[in-house]
Amino acid sequence: MQVVDETPNLIRLTRFGIVNCFLVREADGFTLVDLNIPGSAEAILSVAAARGASIHRVLLTHAHFDHVGSLDTLCNRLDSVQLCVGERESSFLSGDLSLRDGEAGRRLVGFRSARHRPNQLLTDGDRVGSLQTIASPGHTPGHLSFLDTRDQTLIAGDAFTTQLGVTAAGAFKVYFPLPYLFSWNKILAAKSAKRLCDIRPARLAVGHGDTVPSPVLAMNRAAEFALRQCGLMLD
Repeated sequence: MQVVDETPNLIRLTRFGIVNCFLVREADGFTLVDLNIPGSAEAILSVAAARGASIHRVLLTHAHFDHVGSLDTLCNRLDSVQLCVGERESSFLSGDLSLRDGEAGRRLVGFRSARHRPNQLLTDGDRVGSLQTIASPGHTPGHLSFLDTRDQTLIAGDAFTTQLGVTAAGAFKVYFPLPYLFSWNKILAAKSAKRLCDIRPARLAVGHGDTVPSPVLAMNRAAEFALRQCGLMLD
C-alpha cells in the first residue's frame, strides 16, 4: 500500500495505484474515510499505528465495493469504532438496491453489502469531528463528500476523479469512460460537481487519482463539461 502524507491532518492510502482511502487526524485519533478494496484492513491499521494513533471513526462516501471492501474485517478488529454512513447509502450497505420514490437513473451496479450496521446516519450538513458532510448524489443516490473545516480540504469520493485530469462523475470521455460507466445519474452528478466547486476547496482528495492542490479552476472546467453533456449550463 502506498502512503502519502498530504497535509498534517490527511494521509492518503492507495492500493494498486488506483484506489484511495484516507486517514484524517483528529485530537483523539483518526477518522478513516472509506475502506478501500477487500484485503486492505491490516495495511490500514498498520499505517494508523505507525502514525501513532488509533482509528475511532469510519465514514463512507458511498457503498461501492472499492470503498467498503474492508469494512467488516476492520470493524471486527476495532470493537468500539463508530461507523458513520449516509442515510440514503445505508440501505445499499445492507443489500437493498431498491430505489425510492422520485429516484431515477441507470441500473445500480458495483455495490457491496456488509454485516456491520452504522452507529450514525449522516445527512447534508452534519459534522463528524472536523469533517462537514456535503450531499453529492449522482455517482450513487446517496453519495457524500466531506470538507475538513480546518483547512478546506475536500474529500470527494467518486464525485470527481483525477486519474487523467480532474473529471466529474457521469461525464463521458472516449479515452476515460469509467466516470460515466459507473455513475448512476449523470445530471445529478454534474449538479453535485457544481455544488462542490462552489465550496472553493483548497485541496481535492478523491477515491481514484492523486490529490490536487488549488483545484477550483480544474473542478469548474470539469463541472462545466459535465453540465454541457447534460444540456445544462454552469451558472
